Amino acid sequence: MANTTDDPDHNEPVPGQIDTPFDSALSERYLVYALSTITARSLPDLRDGLKPVHRRLLWAMRAMRLDPSQGYKKSARVVGDVIGKFHPHGDTAVYDAMVRLAQDFSLRYPLVDGQGNFGNIDGDNAAAYRYTEARLTRVAVDLMQGLDEGTVDFKPTYNGEDEEPEIMPGLFPNLLANGASGIAVGMATNIPPHNAAEVIDAALVLIDNPKAELAELLTHVKGPDFPTGGIVVDSAETIAHAYETGRGGFRVRARFSTGRDAEGRWEETGIEKQAGGTWQLVISEIPYGVAKGKLIEAIAQLIADKKLPILEDVRDESAEDIRIVLVPKSRNVDPEVLKESLYRLTELESRFALNLNVLDATRTPKVMGLHQLLTEWLQHQIIVLVRRAEHRIGKIDDRLELVGGYLIAFLNLDRVIEIIRTEDEPKAVMMAEFELTDRQAEAILNMRLRSLRKLEEMELKREQADLVAEREELAKLVASKDRQKTRLRKDLEKLKAVYGPDTPLGARRTAIAEAAPARDIPLDAMIEKEPVTVILSKRGWIRAQRGHVAADQWAEFKFKEGDELAFAAHAQTTDKLLVAASDGRFFTVGADKLPGGRGFGEPLRLMVDIDPEARIVALIPASAEGRLLLASTSGHGFIVQMGEVIAETRKGRGVVNLKPKAGLAVVRPIAPDDDSVAVVGENRKLVVFPINEVPVMARGQGVMLQRYRDGGLSDAVSFVFAEGLSWTMGGDSGRTRTETDLVPWRVARGAAGRMPPTGFPRNNRFG
Repeated sequence: MANTTDDPDHNEPVPGQIDTPFDSALSERYLVYALSTITARSLPDLRDGLKPVHRRLLWAMRAMRLDPSQGYKKSARVVGDVIGKFHPHGDTAVYDAMVRLAQDFSLRYPLVDGQGNFGNIDGDNAAAYRYTEARLTRVAVDLMQGLDEGTVDFKPTYNGEDEEPEIMPGLFPNLLANGASGIAVGMATNIPPHNAAEVIDAALVLIDNPKAELAELLTHVKGPDFPTGGIVVDSAETIAHAYETGRGGFRVRARFSTGRDAEGRWEETGIEKQAGGTWQLVISEIPYGVAKGKLIEAIAQLIADKKLPILEDVRDESAEDIRIVLVPKSRNVDPEVLKESLYRLTELESRFALNLNVLDATRTPKVMGLHQLLTEWLQHQIIVLVRRAEHRIGKIDDRLELVGGYLIAFLNLDRVIEIIRTEDEPKAVMMAEFELTDRQAEAILNMRLRSLRKLEEMELKREQADLVAEREELAKLVASKDRQKTRLRKDLEKLKAVYGPDTPLGARRTAIAEAAPARDIPLDAMIEKEPVTVILSKRGWIRAQRGHVAADQWAEFKFKEGDELAFAAHAQTTDKLLVAASDGRFFTVGADKLPGGRGFGEPLRLMVDIDPEARIVALIPASAEGRLLLASTSGHGFIVQMGEVIAETRKGRGVVNLKPKAGLAVVRPIAPDDDSVAVVGENRKLVVFPINEVPVMARGQGVMLQRYRDGGLSDAVSFVFAEGLSWTMGGDSGRTRTETDLVPWRVARGAAGRMPPTGFPRNNRFG
C-alpha cells in the first residue's frame, strides 16, 4: 500500500473548503445562530408586536379569507398552509402559537376566534387541530389594515414561491396591548398586556408633545391590564421605575369578591355570609399566567400538610366565571390573616417580570422605556401613513391617466370610431393623432359600446375632479409633518372609539391598588385559640381533649388495657408543648397537631424521635417568659429559659449534659416570685437554699445542688421561702401539708442536708 504522506496530491484543498481557525469559525457560526434566534424567532417587533410565526399565521388566515364575517375553517388547514408556504417548522409549534392567539385568558385582545376546545384557564391543553376551527378577529383585521395599500414591504417566502409581509401595518398597538414573552440566545423579553385605550391616550399625548414627561404618560397608562383581571399592588414609584427603565416587575394578587354591586363596582372583601354566623371567602379572579387547577391543588395540599391550619376546605365552583370558595376552620378566623397567609404561601400573589426587550425598526434588539417605545411606534405609524398616501397618489395618477384618455375619446368620438373601423393598426394611429399614451389607447380600444353615452362622460368629469382634489390633499399630507400628526391623531381617536373603556372588550380588567408586601403570619395567628387538656399515658400515647378538664376528674380518663395516666396539662391550641426525656433532650409538639380526645390518641414517638431507651420526664406548655428548674439524678442542676429549649425538628434539642449512668429527673416550672429551691435525695435528706445560687444556662451539666454518698437526687422544686414548703400527703386524701419553719434545712447549695419534717412522703417527692 502506498504511503499517503508521500502522495503529493494528498494535501490539496477540497473544493469549497476554507482553511480557518476552529475558534473563529465556531464563534462566527454561533453568532449567526444567535442573531437568527433573536430576530426570526423569539423577540417581537415593536411596530406590530408580533413574532414571525404569529405574523405568518395571520397572513395565511387572511389569504384563506377567514375574516370575522366569514365561516370557520379547520385549524389543520391553517397549520398546513402556514408550514407549507411560510413557516417550515413543526406543526405542533405552529398550532401551539395559534392556540395562544385564540385564548382569551392569555391574550388581552385575541387575534384568532377559535371554535372548539382551545384550552382553558385550568391549565388543560387544547384539542388536536383536526377537531378545532378558527377565523380572524376584528383586532387581527385592524392589525393588518393597509396590507394592500403599499404600506409595508414584502419579502419572498422561504422557498421563493410566494411573498409575505415584513411587518403588519395596522394602527392597533399590539405590542403593549397583548404583550409578549420569549427567550432568545443571551436575552429574553417579557411584556405584560395593557389596555389599548390607555396606550392610545398616551400616544396622543406624545403626538402633541414629543418631549412629554413619563409621569404625564403614566396618568393614562396606569399599569398592566391582564385578561384574567386581578389587582396590581405595587406602589406608583415602583411602576414608574419599571416603565422608565424597561425592566422591573409587578406584584399581582387575586381578587376576593362575590361579584359587583348595582352600580357595577366590585365587592372587594370577598366574604360571603352563611347560616349560623359562619362565612366563606370567594375568589373571582386569579393572577395572570396561573393555572386555576394547579392553584387549587396547591391550596388543597397546604390543608393536607396542615401548613394552613386556619383553612378547612377549598372548592372550585367555577362555571363561565371563576369562583373559588375557601372555607375557614371556624367563624372566629380573621379573614385578613387568611388572605395574607394565602398570598405568602400560594400563587394568589405572583410576580410578573417586565423586560421591554424588542426589535426596533432596524431589527436591532433594545430594552426600551415606555416613552421611547411609544415614540418609535408613532414614527412607524407616520411612515405607514405616508406610504399609504403615496400609494394612493400612484393609484390616482394611474386612474387620472385613464380618465383623461376616456375624455379625449368622448370629445373626438366620431373620429375614434372611424379610426377603429378603418385602420389596420388603430392603436398607433390614435396615439399619434391624439397624443395618447399606450395605456390610454389600450383602454379606449377596450371600452364597451354601452359606455358611449352622455351620462358616462359626465361621470368621468366628476370622477376626474374628485380625484384631482383628493390628490391635492394627499400631496399636502405627504409634504406636511403637521398634517401627518393631525391625520394620525384622527385615526387613533377613531380606533379608540372601538376599544374604549366603555366597550365590553376595552373596559379595564386589572385594578391598580397599592398594598404592603404579604406579611409573614406567625403560626399562632393561623390557629384558632381553644382550651385543651393534653393527656400523655405512661406508654407514651398522647391526645388533646377539648376544654380544661379539672384535675379531680383526670382519673376518669380512659386508656388502653395496662396503661394509665402519666402527665396531664391545661393548654391552648396555640401552645407549644415541651417534652423532656431522661437522656437530657427536649422535644416540641404543637398542641393543635395532637389527635382528638375521643380515642386513645397516637404514640408520641411517631411525632418526635425520642430514644427508645429514654423515658419521658415532663410534659409542659411552653411560655416565652417562663423558666424551668432542671435537675439530674447525679444531683446537678440549673435554670433554663423555656424559649431556649424549644426544638424546631423531630430530633429535638440536647439541653442537659449527663454524667455516666445519670439521667434527667426533674423538670419543673419556676413561678415568678419563687426565691428558694428545695432538693430531696433518694437517701431522704432535704436541703433548702436561695434560688439565686442556681445559674441560668442554655445548655450544660449545671452545678451541684445536693451531695450524696449513696443513691442520687429524687426531686426538686422552687418555692417562696416566706410561704413555706408544701407537699402532697400520702393516701387518697389529696391533702397538702405546708412546713413554714425551714430554718433547720436552710444550708448552702451542695450540702448533704438532713432528714425532712415529720409527715414527708415516703416516696421522697414533693407531689
